[in-house]
Amino acid sequence: MAKDGVLAITWNRIRLLKESPVGMVGAFLVVFWVLVAIFAPWIAPFDPNANNMDAILDPTPSAVNWLGADNSGRDILSRIIWGSRTVLTVAPIAVLCAYAIGAMLGLMAGYYRGWVDLICNRIADILLSFPAIVLYIIFIMKLGPSAGNIILAVIFVATPQIMRIVRGMTLELRERDYVAAAKMRGENALYIMLVEILPNARGPLIVDACLRLGYTAIAIGVLGFLGLGLPPPNPDWGGMVKETYAMMTIYPHMSLFPALAISSLVVGFSLLADGMREISLRD
Repeated sequence: MAKDGVLAITWNRIRLLKESPVGMVGAFLVVFWVLVAIFAPWIAPFDPNANNMDAILDPTPSAVNWLGADNSGRDILSRIIWGSRTVLTVAPIAVLCAYAIGAMLGLMAGYYRGWVDLICNRIADILLSFPAIVLYIIFIMKLGPSAGNIILAVIFVATPQIMRIVRGMTLELRERDYVAAAKMRGENALYIMLVEILPNARGPLIVDACLRLGYTAIAIGVLGFLGLGLPPPNPDWGGMVKETYAMMTIYPHMSLFPALAISSLVVGFSLLADGMREISLRD
């Protein structure tokens, strides 16, 4: 596809997203957190791990600590700001890697079929038979909590799901006329899968990617709440909820604000996915 054609499609999608109020709200929420993560060193009022003894005595929101402090006297706003870097680094990397592996396996399974399809499907069946959260817990407990291991866990869990989606679309698209024309031109299988089939599956895959980013953000928060996220004292939204959960009846803001941060980002990805779905239906 020519460069002008790619730019035209990109601009058309941006224009159509502007016509979707739901998609624009989702895009605003996602962009907001992306900007917060990028400019965290400049907008965070305090070091996220700095302890304020005065705040321990009175951790409620004040002119100094706008969202209050946690049970260790650390500024909640600063920790939320720095915590956005964790989720917006780990989630996109994990989802991108899972898509790279899952899409390739799905293309091969759907295009070649036969024993390739059989092996990929049986492996996917085994992995998908376990609840995702169980696989996350087993994986992290075995390798230890760290950002890298969380990425590996997400790849391990998400790859078979993505493979199934891509496989199903490949089975349909491989019968299209443009694929037959590419075969008649003598194009190799890799070219057909990556140039002819995958781009024509982009609409549903983009929607799924947006939703999957939200699911991954939830998974990171759940792992943090279970004590399997980033090791302390690194700011982690799920870990922040876990550390202050016992004091929720006395100081609910300690858990409420990190939980709201997780919810707003997940809602943003979900609404953005709805907007992208509307665009794909018009495409």
